[in-house]
Amino acid sequence: MSFVEKLETFGSQTALQNENGDTVSYQDLAQRADSLSEEIGDNKKFIFLKCNNNIDTILGYIAALRGGHPVLMLDSSLDLELFEKLVTLYKPNGIWGASDTSEYQYTKLTKQSSTVHPSLSLLLSTSGSTGSPKLVKLTKKNLQSNAESIAEYLKLDSSEVPITTLPLHYSYGLSVINSHLLVGAKILLTSSSIVSKKFWSFFKDSQATSFAGVPYTYEMLQRLKIEDMELPSLRYMTQAGGKLSSHLVEHFANIAKNKGIQFYIMYGQTEATARISWLPSDKVLSKINSIGIPIPKGTIKLESSTGAAINLPESEGELVYQGDNVMMGYAECANDLADGDQLAGFLKTGDLAKYDSDGFYYITGRLKRFIKIFGNRVNLEEIQNELSNEGYECKCTGEDNLLVIATLNNDGNEIKQYIIDKFHFHHSVIKFFKIAVFPVNSSGKIQYLELFKCFNAVQKL
Repeated sequence: MSFVEKLETFGSQTALQNENGDTVSYQDLAQRADSLSEEIGDNKKFIFLKCNNNIDTILGYIAALRGGHPVLMLDSSLDLELFEKLVTLYKPNGIWGASDTSEYQYTKLTKQSSTVHPSLSLLLSTSGSTGSPKLVKLTKKNLQSNAESIAEYLKLDSSEVPITTLPLHYSYGLSVINSHLLVGAKILLTSSSIVSKKFWSFFKDSQATSFAGVPYTYEMLQRLKIEDMELPSLRYMTQAGGKLSSHLVEHFANIAKNKGIQFYIMYGQTEATARISWLPSDKVLSKINSIGIPIPKGTIKLESSTGAAINLPESEGELVYQGDNVMMGYAECANDLADGDQLAGFLKTGDLAKYDSDGFYYITGRLKRFIKIFGNRVNLEEIQNELSNEGYECKCTGEDNLLVIATLNNDGNEIKQYIIDKFHFHHSVIKFFKIAVFPVNSSGKIQYLELFKCFNAVQKL
């Protein structure tokens, strides 16, 4: 029985609580979700869910899963043009989201619906707020396996009180919800920023026991000097969504040690429902750049470019993961929703890695052109193509939390504003510079690593 099907077993225990003091018990959540599922319809329906960190979003999510309705989780602030493009491409039966009155409601669509595979339960975007049509297809088995693994290595139980610091349409943020619903914990829902007094008042008043963060979250926590805060209820912190700099890993590991709490580093991908590996709290300082060991019930191996197994410590290869949390495959159009499992539990991550003599893994590079901005994967080719379609002559490169745009003759400020308006990226993560000629190899292909080196050289002038 999956975690969404056994909510009633926790009875009157509080499942959700928001900043206004509204609460929903596990029994009520199950009943309200079933009522919404009936409204959606008896037969399998494909729905879009506009996500916020609120009770209604989780209600819609649970209703879809309990009713057997595949659901695509999307950022509620997604650009309208991008949202409508997805509706046209995937032909959902309906949408669960806030109306003009800010109240959630289910809107049925009369357009021709898509055929979906019986095992398909959840779809998540691979690229955050860019509205990419490329979706990850997940099953209940994927969700259950990942939730169980996380609950096992974090030792979660019903006494936990996590607080939301990440969006629910993001696999990491959603995994926090799943793993805590599994054990009957009380989940605190807030959209307030961690830099706001409102967030920390809610945290303290509700005695939150944990929070999750991407590298940007921890950069903000360093500025806030969390080490000086009185947070007696805090038990543990987790970090994923991109590599945290070594000095910040050390900084927060020492804070955790001094405060008697746990600090876990984790690595994962949406394609693995969220988690692939974890670094035990007591190993963070001694394995400071490591992503740790495979999650329970999962295995990791390294492969050479020819597919040969790499079995020597400190030897680099592509990280390949195997587990029940690996997706069915990708969808890029409505027809793909009908396809069955194409990966059989194996995921080639596109990340290069090595392992040490103790069996702890380290990411050393990437095979593909994507970065992570505040934990969301951003496809550089996709951004570059979008700019090209708008008539801008430029190339994109960068690293986590830094999108670099090189242009020959365009107005960089104009490009920057276009990206902010289109994708809602924060201005601080976008940098541009002018270059006389784009670096290319003998085949005429852009050398993006060289382009990034050119950017760094300009910054030093």
